[in-house]
Amino acid sequence: MAEAHGVLVIGEVSDEHLHNTTREVLAAGRALADQAGTTLAVGLAGTSLAAAASEALHAGADHVYTVERPALLDGAIELHLAALAAICRSVAPAMILLGRTAQGRELGPRLACRLGVGLLQDCLRVELDTASGHLMATRPVYGGNVLARVRCMATPQVAALRPKAYAPLTPDATRQGTVTPVSVALETSKARVTIVRQARQDSAGVKLEDASIVVSGGRGLGGPEPFRDLEELAGMLGAALGASRAAVDAGWVPGNWQVGLTGKTITPDLYITVGISGANQHMAGCSGAKVIVAINKDAEANIFREARYGVVGDWQAVLPAFMEAIRGLK
Repeated sequence: MAEAHGVLVIGEVSDEHLHNTTREVLAAGRALADQAGTTLAVGLAGTSLAAAASEALHAGADHVYTVERPALLDGAIELHLAALAAICRSVAPAMILLGRTAQGRELGPRLACRLGVGLLQDCLRVELDTASGHLMATRPVYGGNVLARVRCMATPQVAALRPKAYAPLTPDATRQGTVTPVSVALETSKARVTIVRQARQDSAGVKLEDASIVVSGGRGLGGPEPFRDLEELAGMLGAALGASRAAVDAGWVPGNWQVGLTGKTITPDLYITVGISGANQHMAGCSGAKVIVAINKDAEANIFREARYGVVGDWQAVLPAFMEAIRGLK
């Protein structure tokens, strides 16, 4: 690889548009590039990339490098990896950032291994140590109990950022930049996984990770039926529904409702929890909430250490009164 310079963001495309998490990673990359006095590039692999490339420039990138092939339509991880590795060799970045999405968790370790370097996983913050030139990151360890400061020791320096760790920049339609196709031969025979069928699950209402208000239930609800009450409350507030891992593991609600270290990361203005004890794994997914309101009958529950407002009591008595009060306000 040539002499390393600049910051490269590994981008994702969803329905021919730039993925929201890529916009967030671009905000982090823009700050790093400005701090280092260098350029910010985005690498995109897939099909029909014109709109996403333009959106990447508007979101803060200086350059966009693309690999556009029909073979990438089905999202074969090995082919995407080959395409992105070719972009990395072409750009020769000093730092590489990507989002720790479902695709990022698959690609990040493989890409770092192919480049012969390590990977900083699940980063909440990244910054440049100007004295040493090392990429520094803050990430949770021990199930979110401790925040560790870590750094990269080899080049290129690669970090995967947790979704919602950064707010995306306001798009600037006047920003100009270059879009450069990268030539790479993709051997479809190397794709070891074949996607037989893709099933889309339609969801009504507000998307959990984008919601400004979230209402979540946990083990303390005792079963799936009480989630109907939470659904009514969410409807009154225009909120999204979430759950703890215990509720998901019990089969009470779908897996895509899970908030936490192994679920979704949320950053709502208001987070209402009912029957959630507040285990560290759960709090790791909602630590960015501006205001937490907790209802739990256990006065010693960990959730009360994090909540701005808390009610100690049986949810079956507290929740109806709470909902009646909201109806009165409306």
